[in-house]
Amino acid sequence: MRMMVVSGGGTGIGRATAEAFALLGDTVVIVGRRPEVLERTAGEIRLAARHERVVPVPADLATPEGAEQAAAAVRRLGMGAVDGLVHAAGGVDRSAAANLHEVDAAWNRDFQQNVLTAVLLTAAVRSDLRRPGGRIILISSIAAVNGGGGSYSAAKAALHGWAVSLAQELGPDGITVNVIAPGYIAETEFFGERMTPERHNRLVSRTLVGRPGLPADIAAASVYLASKEASYVTGQVLHVNGGAAFSR
Repeated sequence: MRMMVVSGGGTGIGRATAEAFALLGDTVVIVGRRPEVLERTAGEIRLAARHERVVPVPADLATPEGAEQAAAAVRRLGMGAVDGLVHAAGGVDRSAAANLHEVDAAWNRDFQQNVLTAVLLTAAVRSDLRRPGGRIILISSIAAVNGGGGSYSAAKAALHGWAVSLAQELGPDGITVNVIAPGYIAETEFFGERMTPERHNRLVSRTLVGRPGLPADIAAASVYLASKEASYVTGQVLHVNGGAAFSR
């Protein structure tokens, strides 16, 4: 039985990923900032997976204290090594910056949400990762390669470079590190009220497959990268975007 830790596990891509692992029989720790959302999600996944091994851990992973709180909760489960760590926590600051102080605040928020959450949680549980066999998966975005997202694009792109460094460091221990870069994913909170039918159609029209992505598409990619069959895949960026952007 594996133990998987999923940040941002209360909603969207994180939730779908946590459920996919739970359906495989894994113990899953879901971490996020909203206790009520985590509790509700954990209960629903337990029902779907027909087991109780879905553990909600409220924590602000953008702070050292929150990351250590999450790591301590994982250790209290007493299951030993962490088999997989999926960083799905993130977000975007859409506030309009009117001066340099507001620019500074917005960029810091996006780096905290998308980069520091992953860096701090990884550092907090690094010694607990299974050796060999541990898996680290970072959820990035098509914006990291296509741009258009300002500080969000920059933050997600930062994950790509960090993943290579981390893969080089942990490869000798048999731990893989990979990135998934989703394209347009419907049925998430990310776009909120900004998603209109017109924008939806425009984003879908950029794909080759004629449909939006779903959280389950990203969850399936995470399941593969966390599997033993993916033990020879590390330091890679897997683009899951329906052909909206190509990689070489």
